[in-house]
Amino acid sequence: MIAETSMAKPLKKLVSCVILDLDGTLLNTDGVVSEVLKGFLTKYGKQWDGREAQRIVGKTPLEAAAAVVEEYGLPCGKEEFLAELHPVFYAQLCNIKPLPGASRLLKHLSGHGVPMALASNSPRGSIESKISYHQGWKDYFSAIVGGDEVTAGKPSPEIFLEAAKRLNREPSSCLVIEDSM
Repeated sequence: MIAETSMAKPLKKLVSCVILDLDGTLLNTDGVVSEVLKGFLTKYGKQWDGREAQRIVGKTPLEAAAAVVEEYGLPCGKEEFLAELHPVFYAQLCNIKPLPGASRLLKHLSGHGVPMALASNSPRGSIESKISYHQGWKDYFSAIVGGDEVTAGKPSPEIFLEAAKRLNREPSSCLVIEDSM
């Protein structure tokens, strides 16, 4: 019994907050992204076959656009691709569902007073739009950091370091929950 008690105290001090990714971790955005890309690529006589899915997961929107434009040999630049795709994707935000257990996890952590931050490569406005469709989610987070608020997107640790800073926590005391490398 003494060993358990002495172990519990240091472990409890080890993690003082949680930093979560959004797309693919809390929200099932992959299906919506695939549907939007399928529709968009047909305009260019191309067919989305998912081969780029792994190359775009966890990337900034501009990095993902560059990968798709290159892979499919599209006759447009990555900025033009994003400009055309953006309104179509935003129209689908209301259809993005939480992943199983996501709402329960947020409620549990919040109920136990665990400070939380969102750290996503998505632009800040996109993050806020996505979570606005899920009642109470915005209130769970003490900090939100978008990919447009840091100089280097994931896999650089900069976004997580910024989230820790906004939570007023040492990075070594943060637990990060992320779905990509």
